[in-house]
Amino acid sequence: MKVHEYQAKEVLAGFGVAVPRGRLALSPSEARAAAEDLGGSVWVVKAQVHAGGRGKGGGIKVSKSVPDVVANAGRLLDTAFRLVTPQTGAEGRPVRKLWIEEGLAIARELYLGLVLDRETRRVVMMASTEGGVEIEEVAAKHPGKIHKEFIDPMVGIQPFHVRNVCAALLLAGDVAKKAAPFLTGLYRAFVDRDASLAEINPLVVTQEGAVLALDAKMTFDDNALYRHPEIAALRDPDEEDPLEVRASKFDLSYIKLDGDIGNLVNGAGLAMATMDIVKHYGGEPANFLDVGGSASREKVKAAFEIILSDRPKAILVNIFGGIMKCDVIADGIVAAARDVALSVPLVVRLQGTNVDLGREILAGSGLAVITAETMSEAAEKVVKASRGEHAA
Repeated sequence: MKVHEYQAKEVLAGFGVAVPRGRLALSPSEARAAAEDLGGSVWVVKAQVHAGGRGKGGGIKVSKSVPDVVANAGRLLDTAFRLVTPQTGAEGRPVRKLWIEEGLAIARELYLGLVLDRETRRVVMMASTEGGVEIEEVAAKHPGKIHKEFIDPMVGIQPFHVRNVCAALLLAGDVAKKAAPFLTGLYRAFVDRDASLAEINPLVVTQEGAVLALDAKMTFDDNALYRHPEIAALRDPDEEDPLEVRASKFDLSYIKLDGDIGNLVNGAGLAMATMDIVKHYGGEPANFLDVGGSASREKVKAAFEIILSDRPKAILVNIFGGIMKCDVIADGIVAAARDVALSVPLVVRLQGTNVDLGREILAGSGLAVITAETMSEAAEKVVKASRGEHAA
């Protein structure tokens, strides 16, 4: 689960990570009040969307007067404006929230990030003197400027980790002393809140020697949200695809894609393999959808309706019945197809527990189902069906 910059900063501040002062604004008038409350002579108006590259897309505006703050807020919040970044796609995103932040006299911009390294089974803290630049760009052009500090989660962050990172960032003296609680607080926030990513880009050193998170990005493990209701409460449905929001209510693993062949599969591995084989036969998946290993008839029906809401040209159901029973899948398909008046080709491949019963249910449903025995056969048929070719 992603959160906004201002929410990430609130989480980090709770662990002693220093962040600039700021206020949330939902309108130009609120932006004015925020700037006046913060005081000073320079403010930064930041669009709050779940996408990186906001600065390059015009979503971050430095303002040197309160009227400038109001004007920039009005432009960003205008319903006709859509923020376009490399992560939003060409269609861009509307801006509904702004973070009005105090301006800082910046001396240096650095990079700091935390992710899980699955190979070493440790948390890796990445640091670079090339702050303010996307880490992928740094890795491509200056890989030697990325320092990696691997931290055993059984032991946690230690003083030597902090010293190593400070040395890599060329921080010394009083600045290094201020960076120490920053680094330990960031690590504690990452681990204690079950984050999958914590990124500070840039981490800045001001001309006065303060160390602050000028920007902050955090994502959290969806599977651990039950332990953190305060984090789950930060979810912003407006920043998510409506179908993905709807799927989450039924505990379905759904991701919208750009293709036109809908997929309903049980098991993440089988879902990935299904998308691969659809592409192998020249098709483009419209979604990733894993109904899980023990879905009910109602859950399957909901999954089917979500796929149909995306208006695919054809649908492929690929089920291997282990814990999930093929007759439950068949019941859900029939119920959904009758409710929504199915009008696109449907290819179904069932194997495993209760497969014969599942096939009987489909055969007796009156639906024009195209059946297949193997994944290859199913993928080839659904691609042909999506193109209006005979696939039966």
